[in-house]
Amino acid sequence: MPPRRRNKPDPNINRRSAVKNLEPSLKEEEEEEEGEKVSTHEIFTKGTPVEVSSDEEGFNGAWFAATIVEAVGEDKFLIEYQSLRTEDDSAFLREEIDTLHIRPCPPETVVDHFSLLQEVDGYYNDGWWVGVISKVLRGSRYIVYFRGTYEEIEFQHSELRLHQDWIGGKWVMASRALHL
Repeated sequence: MPPRRRNKPDPNINRRSAVKNLEPSLKEEEEEEEGEKVSTHEIFTKGTPVEVSSDEEGFNGAWFAATIVEAVGEDKFLIEYQSLRTEDDSAFLREEIDTLHIRPCPPETVVDHFSLLQEVDGYYNDGWWVGVISKVLRGSRYIVYFRGTYEEIEFQHSELRLHQDWIGGKWVMASRALHL
């Protein structure tokens, strides 16, 4: 089972950056969209809802809902989580996060039912964890297998969404061919 995320001891801010910056700087990191180049600072403006990932042990592959508070330098943003709170529970947790660990919220997709071996995100412990449907149960319930922990957890349909990846500035659905 994915571990319970612990809030940081600093109630106001936690500074975290990537171990290696394998991505180009924001000045170089521009995407073409209908003839226009859009920088990360244009996509992630104050108040923008986003999802944030972590390199902390036990949290790889999970995405947590947050909001952009402000840009902090060239490749970092101060974010405020929507569900994670400070140690003393006085406020929502804030962190400085580099652009490698921020993505827009994925578009909602309507799914009547999930299929065996379909890649999904399961909402668990305040975040979205990537897994695979390992069993379809009655009553819109599913067993999801998590590769990273070798565990299975039961979810209601409403606690699942289709897994999508943010690649090259676009949302990409997992290919069913990858599971055959």
